[in-house]
Amino acid sequence: MKFEMLAAVAGSLFLTSCASDYYVADRPVEPVYSRPPAPYANAYWVPGEWIYRGHRYVYRNGYYIRPRANRVYVQGGWVHTNRGYSWRRGHWR
Repeated sequence: MKFEMLAAVAGSLFLTSCASDYYVADRPVEPVYSRPPAPYANAYWVPGEWIYRGHRYVYRNGYYIRPRANRVYVQGGWVHTNRGYSWRRGHWR
């Protein structure tokens, strides 16, 4: 019984992670814009990212935030698979 429950939970997590991937045949072109000056000292610039919305990827400009102690920001990027390109979001590690 415990094994079946564990398998069901693991399977649902796997399917949930797969369902969040959206693929396109070609990577969209990143728009050109100027980064504004930092609003305060030690502000960290989070680069722009692609968000899947309304059956397509739309670009969200970068922004400044306060850095996180003892963490490093890993920038997002395009991943190419046999299904096409998918965006992997940036995150703090």
